[in-house]
Amino acid sequence: MALKVAIQMDPIEGINIDTDTTFFLMLEAQTRGHALWVYTPDRIALEDGRVLARGRALNLRAVKGDHHRVGQFETRDLSEMDVVLMRQDPPFDMAYITATHFLETIHPRTLVVNNPAEVRNAPEKLFGTGFPGVQPPTLITSDPEAIYDFRARHGDMVLKPLYGGGGSGVVRLKADDPNLDALLELHTMIGREPVIAQKFIPAVSKGDKRVLLVDGEPVGAINRIPAEGQVRSNLARGGRAEAVELTPRDLELCAIIGPELKRRGLLFVGIDVIGDFLTEINVTSPTGAQQLSRFGGANAAVALWDRIEAIRGV
Repeated sequence: MALKVAIQMDPIEGINIDTDTTFFLMLEAQTRGHALWVYTPDRIALEDGRVLARGRALNLRAVKGDHHRVGQFETRDLSEMDVVLMRQDPPFDMAYITATHFLETIHPRTLVVNNPAEVRNAPEKLFGTGFPGVQPPTLITSDPEAIYDFRARHGDMVLKPLYGGGGSGVVRLKADDPNLDALLELHTMIGREPVIAQKFIPAVSKGDKRVLLVDGEPVGAINRIPAEGQVRSNLARGGRAEAVELTPRDLELCAIIGPELKRRGLLFVGIDVIGDFLTEINVTSPTGAQQLSRFGGANAAVALWDRIEAIRGV
């Protein structure tokens, strides 16, 4: 049975089909005969209890510069879909949170991947704090004195915006760096949210591992190597992907968090591992699936659609 699949994503015109995980997931769905329909997050609405979206039928092909064909705009009731993939990129702001509230009203009758209520309840830099012993020393606060005390105790640290994504705003601060005050002032000017401070892990020079999990089970991993002189290894920030095997510690971390991911209905998740530590649990729009497959690892898109089809009884 073919499924009706809606994809909530950033504009499809601008994606890089060689690296984009959403494209990879959609292409696998199309290959299986499922019907695709795409809309952007600003085109969703809640009217009289119905979740509506204005989008277009979609057909894909793996041709760079000519990768999609779309139909005319039409408004559809998302409860009529079998599956909705929520795949827009962060920031995890109020617009993002509002979209989870909308989609929560149709899930699980329409299967939303990932479960929108649990996406809302599992901010990526906060979620990991619920698993003792898996993270490096971590502080989340708006209190400058607490951050100075944290640095005094732990030395070199990484400072991040709590609700950012893709490595945006991530900086390393050495123990004697004089710029901490200025950076905290900038964060305060941008918003009222706390920041996250983590003890710097020197092993990042060897890479920041992205492990993909489907329904709580590890599928495989890629290693992201930061560019020369950089601390950020995100592929969107100039990091380089390479093949890597899952270590016993990686599997141990997956075993610790996997059952909770499964319980929450977080079907497609990417965790970030540096050395022996988990640094983030990515539940909004995990990436890395194309690179994993390209390096000869498992196909995460196949694993995800096998699971979705099993849930939908296909």
